Amino acid sequence: MSLRSALRPAPAVATALVVALGLSACGGSSEAETADDAAAGDTVSFTWDRNTAAEDEEPAYEETTVDVPRDPENIVVFDMASLDTIGALGGEVAGAPLDSVPDYLTGYLAEDAFNAGTLFEADLLEIEAQQPDLIVIGGRSSALYEDLSQIAPTVDLSISGSFSETLERNAAFLGEVLGAEDEAAAKVADLEEQIEEARTVTADAGTGLGVMVSGGELSAMAPAGDDATGRNARGGIIYDVFGVEPAVADVQAATHGEPVSFEFLLEHDPDYLWVVDRDAATGSGEGEAAQAVLDNEIVDRTTAAKNDQIVYLDPTAWYIVFGGLDTTQRMIDDVMQIAA
Repeated sequence: MSLRSALRPAPAVATALVVALGLSACGGSSEAETADDAAAGDTVSFTWDRNTAAEDEEPAYEETTVDVPRDPENIVVFDMASLDTIGALGGEVAGAPLDSVPDYLTGYLAEDAFNAGTLFEADLLEIEAQQPDLIVIGGRSSALYEDLSQIAPTVDLSISGSFSETLERNAAFLGEVLGAEDEAAAKVADLEEQIEEARTVTADAGTGLGVMVSGGELSAMAPAGDDATGRNARGGIIYDVFGVEPAVADVQAATHGEPVSFEFLLEHDPDYLWVVDRDAATGSGEGEAAQAVLDNEIVDRTTAAKNDQIVYLDPTAWYIVFGGLDTTQRMIDDVMQIAA
């Protein structure tokens, strides 16, 4: 089964990757035509459906196509998954929200990388002064498109369709941009194979429940279902991508989208608990660590606790970065802990 087949088909928001290939000059072509053909060969086109509505309005999507240069020398990235994939494919990032770059991705930054702002707010003056060739946004930074696109070609590589489809799409696109098409395809194929192995392991592991811990409270993560985009995709990865059987048939209906209690865990008694410590991911100093929160007599009575089957997932990978090549490897390694 491929990464794509691990999830349901893409929902309404469609994306497409189109590589602009230059046509060979024909006999008798003018110099202008030849120049146009050469220029076309030096760009890659990316098309996506961009939400043009204001924050408090119903989504309104507009198909947007942007041509970006091949082998850009100066890349600014606001999307951590894209920073991950660019670096994994041999690229280097000149600017990013430096305070948000995880330690394991800092090696993909240029030695003199500049701070481009935050995940939500760009330092437009600094970015313009640095004259980037390409700007990549996604997820939390998608709202920056209008401002950043005035500075340089800007593409939004947010999750669209599903986690798995987006990983494949973005790796292929960035591989084309960086001249690393074969390496991108090979890395995705390797991850597909490893995910299949992980799904074989989880198929024999009984039921599971993904739990996010924040501020001392628990939230049960749910399969993404028909809306496998953005936040839903993140919460559903453990089920949708890695094949864990949910301990609760309909998590959303069972929880009403609200925090759950320790008694909820005992009532539904999954064989495995898959835990993300949100506070650790965001660097919040509020609340106890997830392990301390779950260390109580009620949780101790669950099957997961009795059998030492509470798995603590890499919080940065599962909550902040999810979707990059190196990060997907980290996620696979997390799941494969239960095979040891």
